[in-house]
Amino acid sequence: MPRILIVEDEPPISNLIRLSLTKAGHRCDCAFDGARAADMAVETPYDLILLDVMIPEIDGFELMEYLKPFGVPVIFLTAAAALDNRVKGLRMGAEDYIVKPFEIDELLARVDVVLRRYGKADGVIEVCGLMIDTRAMRVMRGQEELALTRKEYDLFVLFAQNPNVALYRDVIYERVWGGDLGAGSKTVDLHVQRLRKKTGLDACLQAVSKVGYRLVLP
Repeated sequence: MPRILIVEDEPPISNLIRLSLTKAGHRCDCAFDGARAADMAVETPYDLILLDVMIPEIDGFELMEYLKPFGVPVIFLTAAAALDNRVKGLRMGAEDYIVKPFEIDELLARVDVVLRRYGKADGVIEVCGLMIDTRAMRVMRGQEELALTRKEYDLFVLFAQNPNVALYRDVIYERVWGGDLGAGSKTVDLHVQRLRKKTGLDACLQAVSKVGYRLVLP
């Protein structure tokens, strides 16, 4: 499962990118300044970095120079649309340069192109005897496709990407429904119940008292 670092100092944009990539089957971490991003890139073997140019502490171009020895592909994602900036980024070795504002579908397509180029785009998650095809957005048991709704699918992907991790209800709601939990606690519980029934994961998808749920793998 590809792991991507999003380096973007505007939380709404960072959150939108993270949610979209997560739903597409990627694991994502976020950094909001260049110094933190540098530390995270040293600590974690990322498959791809989405890098804004105009970020605090260390700008994107400086960070790109620092990251070169790690061999991690980089896509610049920035409002700096001037030709000299695009040329500079590409000459430094970036795989692509996407100018804001952008369409999410275009971003996902370009991310897939780079991951395929580096042999990192498998698009398949296998968990508890089921196969999640994140490209086709479907869940299979052998040759049988499970009839999941979009939210049930998104919920299952979230659990599959965080195995053996207890996820709080508010985190689940924010990741799948994109908002504050508020009165949505029952929504999470009902969707988990339906997901258990359709997938047969009663034993694997466990409730965690006063927290939420956890997908337990053997």
